[in-house]
This record gives sequence, structure tokens and C-alpha cells, in this order.
Amino acid sequence: MPDADDVRRTALSLPDTTEKIAWSMPTFRVAGKMFATLPEEETSIAVRCPKEERDELVQAEPGKFWIADHEAGFAWVRVRLAALEDGDELRDILADSWRQAAPPRLLDAYPELGLPKAD
Repeated sequence: MPDADDVRRTALSLPDTTEKIAWSMPTFRVAGKMFATLPEEETSIAVRCPKEERDELVQAEPGKFWIADHEAGFAWVRVRLAALEDGDELRDILADSWRQAAPPRLLDAYPELGLPKAD
């Protein structure tokens, strides 16, 4: 099961990612744009996720994904770290969120990460 150290290490391994404390918790940003947070209890993460996909994830795997009340109006979903299979699943989730926040120049610069080409 991944933990907070795994989240930090994995998020910071993504290109142009920095960590910044906001709202008294670690947040991870690409080119200054937030793509993940590690809430105070550090047993979950919040990541970007289109609302349509988010709702499907929550319905399909409510033990893994949920929507925090204060994030309901935004394209974010919470992920329980204890429900993740391994570090690969954590990396996939963080990388997907990173892609949603990264500028086109970074998406184009890192095709080896399997990131989609910007239009």
C-alpha cells in the first residue's frame, strides 16, 4: 500500500513538479498549476479528474474513490491510499492528474511518459 512518502516521491518525479504548502497541507504543482494534494491525515490524495469520469469512478469503486463535500463543484476526486494496489497504480493516477494540469509544452516535451500530444 502506498503511503504519503510514496505520494511525494512519485509526484515530484513528474516533470516540472514542485511541492508547496497550501491550506496547511502539501500540494503538488506542474508549472505552477495544482494537480494533487495530500490532505492533513495523509491517508488519501485529491487529484484532478473530469466530473463525468469522477462520478463513474466513485460509483464503480466507492471504497477507493470519493468526493469531498467542498470539492463537489470542482473536477477533483479523492483516492484512499490504502485501497491502491501498488505504486504503479499510484503513479498512473498522479500522472493522469499531472497531464490535466501540464501545459502543452511539457506534454510535447515528455512523450516517453506516454503523455498525449497537445493539439
